[in-house]
Amino acid sequence: METNFDQLLDFPTFQTFKVMGVAHERLPDDVVACLQEHAPGDYNPTIKPSSKGTYHSISISVKVVSKEHMETIYTELSSLELVRVVL
Repeated sequence: METNFDQLLDFPTFQTFKVMGVAHERLPDDVVACLQEHAPGDYNPTIKPSSKGTYHSISISVKVVSKEHMETIYTELSSLELVRVVL
């Protein structure tokens, strides 16, 4: 992944990731477990259902320490089975 995060941000910084995925009870736990692997911390995700209730949007703030760290988190969150989009 080739991004310009290092030119746009001063590291370390807190970045809010927005993860959209299938409305399943396991989704928040999967997201937090993935983050614990790559950026251990105490997470308190905000979960909002879609208007039809088929998807959930999870917003979660993560301390990232480098461009590579941020790219790894994006890649790993995107690879989760229930996740459809990571912003």
